[in-house]
Amino acid sequence: MRILIATAGSRGDVAPFIGLGVRLRAAGHQVAVATHTTFTAPVRSAGLEFRPLPVDPRAELASDDGQRLLRAGSGPYAILQLLRLGRRFMPALGEGIADATALGADLLLTTSTTSALGQVAAEAAGIPSIGLYLQPLSPTREFAPAVTGTRSLGRRGNLLAGHAVQAATDRLFAPAVRALRRRLGLPPVGIARARRRHPVLHGFSPTVVPRPADWPPGLDVAGYWWPVRDPDWQPPARLLDFLAAGPAPVFVGFGSLVVPEPERLTATVLAAVRGAGARAVLQAGWSGLGAEDSDDVLTIGDTPHEWLFPRTAAVVHHAGAGTTAATLRCGTPAVPVPAQLDAPFWSDRLARLGVSPGPVPLHALTAPRLAAALRRAVGDPRYRSRARSVADVLAGEDGTAKVLAAVERAGPRG
Repeated sequence: MRILIATAGSRGDVAPFIGLGVRLRAAGHQVAVATHTTFTAPVRSAGLEFRPLPVDPRAELASDDGQRLLRAGSGPYAILQLLRLGRRFMPALGEGIADATALGADLLLTTSTTSALGQVAAEAAGIPSIGLYLQPLSPTREFAPAVTGTRSLGRRGNLLAGHAVQAATDRLFAPAVRALRRRLGLPPVGIARARRRHPVLHGFSPTVVPRPADWPPGLDVAGYWWPVRDPDWQPPARLLDFLAAGPAPVFVGFGSLVVPEPERLTATVLAAVRGAGARAVLQAGWSGLGAEDSDDVLTIGDTPHEWLFPRTAAVVHHAGAGTTAATLRCGTPAVPVPAQLDAPFWSDRLARLGVSPGPVPLHALTAPRLAAALRRAVGDPRYRSRARSVADVLAGEDGTAKVLAAVERAGPRG
């Protein structure tokens, strides 16, 4: 079967689907990935076909609208800023997904950022589609929406808030969906109506977020889809030397987060690490963090998390879905520094699992607060013990099995 995976966003929104694509290819399918050109190399190095989508996600996050989203954090105001950011590029994204689908596919797999537009492209092509989400976005009574923070609003309040967030998200996609349907000669159909017949599998472990009992049929939790390592990647000698020269360092990296003052964030982090009496591996990320290399600090670029994290004492990260998953997989204590949208949700999950002493939000980040959290994460053996227990559970799960089964059901033989 020819399978097209359409995904948009940061590296954490792309890497799990490259790993999933490799597993689908191993099962005998032809797999293409439609995403931003900045991810061309990792898609092709995994042996998958690359199809381009427009938009530079790093540039969007660095824009004025992207910085307003960062300042908004999570909650209703953040959703409004997300609407403002997305409306500018959603029409072009829809065109790109339609063009990628028109190149040929028997099944379209979409993510939370591409599903509304992808369903239109799939309908026009006469093929089925399945949603693959990295966050729990459907309304439920069991917890508040993942993008509104961590405080429960009560069972009824959680459900109402979930529907409100879903309606706001529909507003983001609605103009682009209407335009794409007109371009492809399709009759008008509302996003909510299309969503009701669209199955969704979620790429996180039920150990981390159990499937809500009040979710309707068609929504399921599959388990994590792990990224694949570039077969040509080798750890640089300077990193190996640093790791061997002293006790296990802490990892500090904020991935796709784009902060306005990277020098200030770097200084705060370094002061915290030194205050905790630790060494640090500092990842530049999209913010371009960096410090002069020394006996206690090493700045690195992209490095496979599954290789590096087990070699560290703790992981300080921005609590994106992908980095949260990587930390859990590697059995390493975490100190999340959530900044926006779903990051507080995942930070809360880490604390509930007992693998983290709790978050240090970016808007309230100070060197003393981060140093105190690091001392707890590294110094209290209960966090590492619990982290290893969770990692053992995840190692026994196969997150791709339900996707493979759903693909078979959606295919010609199914």
